Amino acid sequence: MIRLLTYLICVSAVAAGARDPLVLWYKQPAVEWTSALPVGNGRLGAMVFGGVEDERIQFNEHTVWTGEPHDYAHKGAHKYLDEIRRLLKQGKQKEAEDLAMREFMSEPIRQKAYQPFGDIRLRFPNGKPSEYRRQLDLDTGIASVTYKIAEVEYRREVLASYPDQTIAVRLTASKPGALSFDVAVTSPHYDVTTTAIGGEMRMTGRPADSAIRFEARLKVVAEGGSARARDGHVVVTKANAVTLVLAGATNFKTFRDVTASPQARNAATLQKVGGKTYEAMRRDHVADHQRLFRRVSLELGRSAAAELPTDERIRRFAEGSDPQLVTLLFQYGRYLLIGSSRKGGQPANLQGLWNEALNPPWDSKYTDNINTEMNYWPAEATNLAECHEALFDAVKDLAVAGASTAKEHYKAGGWVQHHNFDLWRGTAPINASNHGIWVTGGAWLSTHLWEHYLYGGDERFLRETAYPVMKGAAQFFVDFLVEDASGKWLISGPSNSPEQGGLVMGPTMDHQIVRSLFGAVAAAARMLKVEAEFAARVETMRARIAPNRIGKYGQLQEWLEDKDDPKNQHRHVSHLWGVYPGGEITAYGTPDVFKAARQSLIYRGDAATGWSMGWKLNLWARFLDGEHAYKILKNLVKPASQKEAGLYANLFDAHPPFQIDGNFGATAAIAEMLVQSHDPRGTSVSLTKVQRGEAGYLHLLPALPPQLSEGRVSGLRARGGFEVDLEWKGGKLATATIRARKTGPLTVRYAGKEVELQAKAGEPIRLGPSL
Repeated sequence: MIRLLTYLICVSAVAAGARDPLVLWYKQPAVEWTSALPVGNGRLGAMVFGGVEDERIQFNEHTVWTGEPHDYAHKGAHKYLDEIRRLLKQGKQKEAEDLAMREFMSEPIRQKAYQPFGDIRLRFPNGKPSEYRRQLDLDTGIASVTYKIAEVEYRREVLASYPDQTIAVRLTASKPGALSFDVAVTSPHYDVTTTAIGGEMRMTGRPADSAIRFEARLKVVAEGGSARARDGHVVVTKANAVTLVLAGATNFKTFRDVTASPQARNAATLQKVGGKTYEAMRRDHVADHQRLFRRVSLELGRSAAAELPTDERIRRFAEGSDPQLVTLLFQYGRYLLIGSSRKGGQPANLQGLWNEALNPPWDSKYTDNINTEMNYWPAEATNLAECHEALFDAVKDLAVAGASTAKEHYKAGGWVQHHNFDLWRGTAPINASNHGIWVTGGAWLSTHLWEHYLYGGDERFLRETAYPVMKGAAQFFVDFLVEDASGKWLISGPSNSPEQGGLVMGPTMDHQIVRSLFGAVAAAARMLKVEAEFAARVETMRARIAPNRIGKYGQLQEWLEDKDDPKNQHRHVSHLWGVYPGGEITAYGTPDVFKAARQSLIYRGDAATGWSMGWKLNLWARFLDGEHAYKILKNLVKPASQKEAGLYANLFDAHPPFQIDGNFGATAAIAEMLVQSHDPRGTSVSLTKVQRGEAGYLHLLPALPPQLSEGRVSGLRARGGFEVDLEWKGGKLATATIRARKTGPLTVRYAGKEVELQAKAGEPIRLGPSL
């Protein structure tokens, strides 16, 4: 009776969830993988299909990759560097690219691929279901399926627990003894062995072309009835309720060491879980998830569309008003970051944590000329700073591996990262010389550590983690930058403007990133009172880096030469890095260059791949144009196809195919529409003081779309250690509450007005529309 009452309470909660804006829900099982629902704990992830007779729960573990420990650096490649530069300066681009392909590229020329782990398959007796519902509750981090067969109500829940480091599946029924099904664990890899003893299955194997060895253990606990092994799987008969607990591990220890025992790791995990009930596992999981997820609340109003299934809402978004779907998309990005990037794990890759393919698009690795960084754009602003830590750990690895590449390819100190890395931390240029030789991947990644400091103010992190990595990245460019033909400016090269224009000297994006890095390193050194000579050197060099230039079409030049084509609508908008995510091109600080950058974005057009629309959303927010930003959002929120960007039924972003970066870009952009904290210029606040954490600056509702004229948000973070809550009505600020981490001056800008305040740690500041 107690179990039945618990079940009925759960069913009531599901019914209430139909009105919950933070639930994705559907009237049918998933057929395609991009309709299944994701759960993850940063290490283990699963995609839940919700089948009635045949349930598939496809799962991943973050270190199941092809490949092995390897230094990708091309020994002695630096001997050809001067000749490549000479050819480029003479306008012989093809000859330079050909030489680079022969003598300068990574060994091997391609990196390795992220892999699926396996599938949990549940097979049930035939039956005709009614009242079917499949959903993902973002607030609890639990995917569930409910339906009726012959008056018996069935329910499944799936969660990925960070505290327990397992995936748990719970099956219940409203009638005792109504659960009978087969359980199997399978894998697409070869050399796989599966055994079953009692109520536990074990699967071992390895991917092809890989030093990785894996093991999965699935424990089946039946309440009532029985769970018995048969021919490598488990048969459950007439149970009242069943809990499945999946542990999965590999032999990966570090990018240089694969000597761990997956068997020992799984044994330790299951021993720790021990006799823990599902209710206890669920409670601990929800508490851990909500500790992060509930930090930010966003309400943008409701319309009748909010009552529809999620796939139907996507189809109708462009036709009418569904502000709640914008809220759902915002929070979905935060949910995915929590699920794919936690302390102790690998960073979120091109597909986050989720992949079913042996040959995934772009190897589902880490593409650093935009995509890896975009994954982490929401981390600081949307109050998920801890989720950034997995990326920082990877960057520390890259600083080690990248030192070899800096030495062998450029005869330079410090470290360098090109446009991709994998589990083995490849840092050398890959694929092709016309786009693989792009030298600022490590520099860009290093700015994420600086941003983490600006938002949180952790001086120990700055001293022990951020500064050594940033300094190493800067040291490379101290050695790498060369003078242009005039002898006046320092330029980067050989490099490229990501994925177009070929190998060149002096792409604008490189210069913007290196200027930002040098500025951060100099500021950090002075704050920490270390290496004053090095700080002075990078500041001197920073002033000599070729500046942003305005071209003949009124555009911001993408290259040193004025050769931009106004008809070019390429997906990359690399020369606008200085607008976003950088901050050197701003409305109040550099109005002429700001205008030119805006013109460049107009030329690029509004249509794009999914992730590119994520970038354009942020750029239009930085251009203080909420209406245009919302136009891009409408382009993104539409059903994806094989040839057209948009969203899949489960809200995954489509390049196409699936790339998770567009989800994170959209979340970051919605936050950027509401609060900005990068541009104090034009006020009495010194940019240097803001960068040093000595003063604060906030711009409230800088790019609010008219379509989102009513709303409230709480918990957004800003540089300088601030948290911000806002409420707006009729498109205008109603109230703002600002909480400061430490005492100091603060300037707040809203609707052309500014107010100078003295923030005090622990004392909220409350402002109205007149400030």
